[in-house]
This record gives sequence, structure tokens and C-alpha cells, in this order.
Amino acid sequence: MNILETTSSHVRAEGLRVVRGDRVVLDGVDVTLNSKSRLAVVGPNGSGKTTLLQVLLGRLQPDQGSVRRTGSIGVAEQELPAADGETVGTLVAQAIRPAQQALDRLEAALETVESAPDAYANALDEATRLDAWDAERRVDIALEALNACTDRARRLDTLSVGQRYRVRLACVLGARHDLLILDEPTNHLDADGLDFLTDRLRHHAGGVLVVTHDRALLRDVASEFLDLDPTPDGRPRLYAGGYAAWQESHARERDRWQQDYDAQVAEHRRLAGAVDEARGRLTTGWRPDKGVGKHKRQSRAPGIVQSLRRRQEALDAHRITLPPPPRPLRFPSTGPRPGLPLLNATDVAVPGRLSPSISVRLTAGDRLLVTGPNGAGKSTLLAALAGAFAPTNGQVRTLNGAQIAYLAQESLTPTDQPPPTEHQLHAPERPLTIAHSQHPTERTPTTAQPDAQELRGSERMPSDQRPLVVDERAAHEQRRQLSAARMSPGELRRRHLEDVLGGRPDVLILDEPTNHLSASLVDELTAGLRETSMAVVVATHDRQMLADLADWPRLVINSSEVQRNP
Repeated sequence: MNILETTSSHVRAEGLRVVRGDRVVLDGVDVTLNSKSRLAVVGPNGSGKTTLLQVLLGRLQPDQGSVRRTGSIGVAEQELPAADGETVGTLVAQAIRPAQQALDRLEAALETVESAPDAYANALDEATRLDAWDAERRVDIALEALNACTDRARRLDTLSVGQRYRVRLACVLGARHDLLILDEPTNHLDADGLDFLTDRLRHHAGGVLVVTHDRALLRDVASEFLDLDPTPDGRPRLYAGGYAAWQESHARERDRWQQDYDAQVAEHRRLAGAVDEARGRLTTGWRPDKGVGKHKRQSRAPGIVQSLRRRQEALDAHRITLPPPPRPLRFPSTGPRPGLPLLNATDVAVPGRLSPSISVRLTAGDRLLVTGPNGAGKSTLLAALAGAFAPTNGQVRTLNGAQIAYLAQESLTPTDQPPPTEHQLHAPERPLTIAHSQHPTERTPTTAQPDAQELRGSERMPSDQRPLVVDERAAHEQRRQLSAARMSPGELRRRHLEDVLGGRPDVLILDEPTNHLSASLVDELTAGLRETSMAVVVATHDRQMLADLADWPRLVINSSEVQRNP
């Protein structure tokens, strides 16, 4: 390959449509990735991001559309199976093989340079483009920077999922691919690794396509956004201009969708009201007073009947053509009185999990950002504050009948996970909401209750069609569990968050709340956290959320000390 040919390296997809069962996963998707691209594919879990990557890489055939590829593609997927006998050295050898082959061709061409000068020139161009002489050193640098295993003999099946991923990512970044396609590349990386990844992507000589929920990476790297969020016509949108332009355009289109939908619904209701009015006149309004001649009845009736028919025809002809737009994340409109004491934790500690002891006092409107390395005890502290379990040392007391809501991580690390409660053991798919009574030390786990409209929907069912349950609340819970089984992790996480907010708590405790949420939804969440009158405690590693909440008081937990930044 001549060095000038790399400018034509691309992946171009047109009119992609993928259907799985009765669900349209992708429809009308056009994607172009070239040597200058910095493209982010964004959207909630379940919107088809990973499916799109599989189609672009040729691993999945679309039901409609076409894909063309030229140039070399480096791929880092979320999962890396460990085949028998594969080692770190196996992945490194695969990464540097194109460079090694280029050097082999250059060496062979050198022997015939006088008789075939063009072949030598092409071989030299290829080796130069790949910087083949430095390939293995680049991989070594990436392994060190990502804190990945550097032992070439280490078997992959003896590494953790995170360690395997870092090895694969280092090999992809160290090689000189024309195009990079990365699926959630920030997973399993520490702060230094994130900085290294960001720098490499910004300075990569070829094109980059990244799927990520990491808003900091999106801000720093992406210049175009293929947004798979729901739209009025069901087709994705492509936005240019960087992160801020994407967010602004996305919000503007969502507002327009909501306004158009509301207008259609209002018009439909107006027409339905006109039909009801005409029908009422037909049955009562046109009748003359008692004793009036019969001919007056006959003269008024046809006009009213025709009016009813015209209005019914107008109603039948009207269609709500837009689907309902996604509902925004709603925080309670009212909360506790500012400054009202709500929670007092004194000298809380759990040997081996949270040490040294920590004291926290919360009043309405307070904010607290909890940070620290994995395993330092952040999740243990939050669970203790929420009443999910009793700490070994110290005391947690709620005041003034405070209601506390707690959203735990979807999956806690073994070193951070507090002892499970009975509630967590029997209902792992639900968030934990704790309702505190007027007595400071009494704690009663509760769950969100069905709203009246959902219960009335069950009551309207014929008795022989209702599920066999003890009561309507049990029926509601059955429906929720069946629905949850079909949800993606992102959809389920959103439901948990809505349940927590729907309980109208006084204290909101969130442990890694951005897990599985789309970037747009996290922005909504962050804005709500800044405005709510509730007391809020957040533990997160999310770099953008840390930046957005940088003005909050911070509690930094390390294994041996606690730091407070007012």
C-alpha cells in the first residue's frame, strides 16, 4: 500500500436496517468513518450501538443496506474471551505483526532494489507509515501507561476482565491502524490511563469511532455524534460541531418534538370535545319546551345531526402522527425546608471495609461529593448512611422524620460491597428506598407503590383475564418484574432512578449514578441534583460529573485517612 493511499481508508455504511424478532434495532443508518473522523456513537443502552459496530466490522449482516471498508481497522470490544493457551505475548505479537511483515517485505525488496526500484519504494513507504521499527516499543509504552500486564508469558485466562481489556486496548493503541473502532474504551481505566487514552485518540493519525458513556472523553475527542436516541421518525441523527453543539441541537429537537406532539394531542382532544358537545345537543339541546309543536322538533333535528356527523368525521380523520417523546427525568418540585436537620452519622466505621471512622451531618439542601480509590469504602459509607446495614462502629440517626432514598451501584466490587440486606437478597432488581419514621433509630425498608392509574388499568380487566394474584399491588409488581426482564441495563437503571425520585425523599444517596445511563440523561440528572432542595450525597468516578460538581463539598476517603474539602 502506498502511503498516499491511506487518505482513502474508510468505512462507509448506507441505509442500514437490522431487525431482531419484532423489534427494529437500527433503521435508516448512514455512517462514514474516514481518516479525519472523530465520530462518537451515542444513545441509551439497548439503542443498537454494539449492533451497529458488529455490522460495520462485517460480523453481522444487516437486513438492508451495505457496508464498504478499506484500510486496516483496530478494534477494542468490551469483552475479550481468553482462548486456551493465549498469553499477553500472543496479543502483542498480533498487534505488531503488520509492522513485522512490512519490515520483512522491505528487507526482501532491498535485495532487488536495482531491478525493481518501485517495489522497494512502496515497501519503504509502508514501513514508514507503520513506523514499523518502533512498533513493539509503542505497545510497551501503552501497556505501562494503561497499567496493563507486561509479562509476555502471562496467560490471559489468569487475568481479570479488566486486566485483559487493558492489554487488548494497549495493543490496539500501540499498533498503527488506519481506523480505530473502540467500544466503551474507558472501562477499567484509572485516571492516568484515561489521560493516556484521550491523548492517543486526539493525536491518532487516522479515523476514530468510539462508543462510550464517558462524557469527558466525548468532550475531549469527538467532533461528530451519531445519536441513536429515540426520534420522531425513528431514525438516528448526525450532529457536527462537538459536544456542546450536539447537546444544544439534541435538546432543541427534543423540545420541538414535545411541542408538536402536545399540539397534536390538544387538537385531538378539542375535536373529541366537539363531538361530545354535538352529541349532547342531539340528545337534549335541540328539544323544544314542553307543549311546543312537533314540527319544531323536526326542523331542528337534521341540522344538529349533520353537525354531529361533520365533527365525528373530523375526529376520525385526525391522526396523532408522532410517537410520545421520552419523558424527562423529573425531580420532586418541593422538598424539606432549607437547613432542616435530616441525618447525623457519628464515627461510622466497618473494620476491613471502612477505616478510619467518619462523621457526616446533613441538613436540607446540603451537598456532599464522596471520592476515593476503589476499595476505600465509599459504597460501604453510603450504604450505612442509607440504613442498608448497621455499621460495626458508630451510629447513624435520622432526624425530623426524614425520608432517605438510596440508589446503589448495579454491581459492586467485592472489596466495596457492604453486607447484603434481606431486601437486597430478595429484590436485587429494585433500588433500595429507606423510609425513616419519627423515631430516629427505626428503619423500615419500603418499595415504590403503583400509581392509581396503573391499578385502575388492572381493575378494568375482566375478572377471568386477571393474573392469579393475592391483590392488585401484587399484580402490579408482577407486571414490573416481567417488564424489567426485557429491559436493557440502561433502561433498568433509569427505572430505578425514577423510583427513587418518585418517593419524594428528603435525603438522596447515589452510588455511581451514571452507570449505564446515556450522556443526555446524565446531564439531566446533574442539572436536577444542582437545583433540588433535598440533601444529596453522591459517590462517583465519572470525570465529567466530578467536574460539574466541583464546587460541592468533598469527602475524600483513602484506606488510611479521610480528607474534607469544604
